[in-house]
Amino acid sequence: MATATVRRSERLLITVPIRVEGLDSSGDKFIENTRTLIINRHGARIQLKRLVKPGAMLKIVTLSGNRNAEFRVVGRTQPMSDQGSEWGVECMDNKLNIWAIDFPPPQDGDGECSGLLECRRCHTVALSPLSLVEHDVLATSGLLTKECKTCGQASTWGYSEKQVAIPVPGQEAEPSIREVMEPPPPSSNRRNHGRPALRLPVRVRNYYGMEEMAKSENISKGGLAFMSDKNYEIGEGLQVTCPYDPAGHNIEVRARVVRRREMKGSGRTVYGVRYEKEPNPGSAS
Repeated sequence: MATATVRRSERLLITVPIRVEGLDSSGDKFIENTRTLIINRHGARIQLKRLVKPGAMLKIVTLSGNRNAEFRVVGRTQPMSDQGSEWGVECMDNKLNIWAIDFPPPQDGDGECSGLLECRRCHTVALSPLSLVEHDVLATSGLLTKECKTCGQASTWGYSEKQVAIPVPGQEAEPSIREVMEPPPPSSNRRNHGRPALRLPVRVRNYYGMEEMAKSENISKGGLAFMSDKNYEIGEGLQVTCPYDPAGHNIEVRARVVRRREMKGSGRTVYGVRYEKEPNPGSAS
């Protein structure tokens, strides 16, 4: 989805104690002492217990050295948990380096990244330059907030639906909505990947605090379909637990929305999601 390779060498897994000041999602001022998880030349992933909004401005101060700068919240890189959440932030002044780390100077064409993005409000498609932090947010939550010239305001962007539909070499092609909703006929050579109509309790969480209980319409080894009155975008990252038992041992799996179909007259939508990886019994929630 990117037109150039992102410089992984610029990302450093370093814990830097920081103080974060700003407004939370309710508009209340807060000050929180926390830490970085990953840093790069102009941004970072940080841990926060407070919920903030994409696009919000935060002041970040390093507790060692007392250097500070204004950062913009790009988006979440992990869903909310008891410990808080991870956020991608980028510095508003690319001449500042509050980490006091001498990153190697970029070479011509090095570290450039762009992606074919679509505004989820007006469906404008544009080839947009992406920072390292924006690339990380899109790779995890699937959505980020950017200004849209057509809408005249900040809106939600994700990879173009046409891009999402392109199968990755070596992976099974994404199912159509009919395949998501109906199992293949018995004579199909894809019977091992059938989608039986099985209604199981499902917990669905997105990266921005929305959580719901639903029922699967059908399931397969690689994903499932469920019906909801909530809005999820194509390409959006989710955390899915199926089957979900409030009193049991649950396994939460990263998934991505690959299909959606509105059910006319019901106000509900059927979503087809594909697992990002096979369920791992060692990753219980």
